[in-house]
Amino acid sequence: MEAVIALLPGDGIGPDVTASARLVLAAVAEKYGHEFAFREELMGGIAIDECGDPLPPATIASCEAADAVLLGAVGGPKWSDPNAPVRPEQGLLKLRSTLGVYANLRPVRIYDELAAASPLKAEKLEGVDLLVVRELTGGIYFGAKSRDEDSASDLCVYERHEIERIVRVAAKLAAGRRGKLCSVDKANILETSRLWRDVTDKLVASEFPDIELETLLVDAAAMHLLSRPADFDVIVTENMFGDILTDEASMLAGSMGMLPSASLGESSRGLYEPIHGSAPDIAGRGIANPCGAIASAALLLRHSLGLESEAAAVEAAISEAISNGARTADIADEDEAVESTSEMTDVIIGCLQRQP
Repeated sequence: MEAVIALLPGDGIGPDVTASARLVLAAVAEKYGHEFAFREELMGGIAIDECGDPLPPATIASCEAADAVLLGAVGGPKWSDPNAPVRPEQGLLKLRSTLGVYANLRPVRIYDELAAASPLKAEKLEGVDLLVVRELTGGIYFGAKSRDEDSASDLCVYERHEIERIVRVAAKLAAGRRGKLCSVDKANILETSRLWRDVTDKLVASEFPDIELETLLVDAAAMHLLSRPADFDVIVTENMFGDILTDEASMLAGSMGMLPSASLGESSRGLYEPIHGSAPDIAGRGIANPCGAIASAALLLRHSLGLESEAAAVEAAISEAISNGARTADIADEDEAVESTSEMTDVIIGCLQRQP
């Protein structure tokens, strides 16, 4: 197979973990006889520094011409002033909107060997295997904004078709898993959530009658993610709630550095990125955990390129590396040896090469 992959390393540890994912994808291509062409482009703070735009036109064109897009992370202290007219996060929102990737998939997998890295008791983590489906191109992040000296507003708007399409994605995924869907809203307060609940209830009942639907208010969902995480299968929710809940859910896995994400739309071209930020405190030190970025590359293989066996092999390689004791600093116990970013990447590639 031939494919073009746009690489957006971004800021902070983004270049380090993206380089790791690229090496793993190159190893996949060599092992399975594919040809992957990589096109590296500017995005985020570095793009602001070099051309004054967090998402330059050349980057947009490259992404639109690619089969898939792999992103590192954007932002950092240099560009953190919320009053700045141009910020790295604007580029990320624009990219999601431009590519039409409205469905953000964030799987949370627990490795038994990393149970001690989670702040939760080990028994709470038994059987945890959940998927959060976050609506990504609507809601308060994209609504009209205003501010004067004494007041500010952010408009949260959802249309019926936006809710229907994300709930369909989530319900189809639930049908292929354990058949349980939890919809999270704030319908006791917000009109957008009342529409969300009404649309979700009717759509699941009419189109997915075999799906077991649970509805939770977002504050209750935040509590239950910690008190009974193994009960969840697929969670679907709106943009801001999903942003917050998935960061909370990452603590189940012990580190944000472990978790991937896939942002999908109507076409096969998706946007893939680890859920962590740019981690400026460890940028340039070669100690970032590449597992989230490498797992995101596996999702890229699965969802954009249709290479299920290759995706499963990458995921198995990560699991084998963890089982064999490979640890970056964020997931290591005090008495465990620690691998650098490049060393962890090499271990995973070695495990991949041994896959049948």
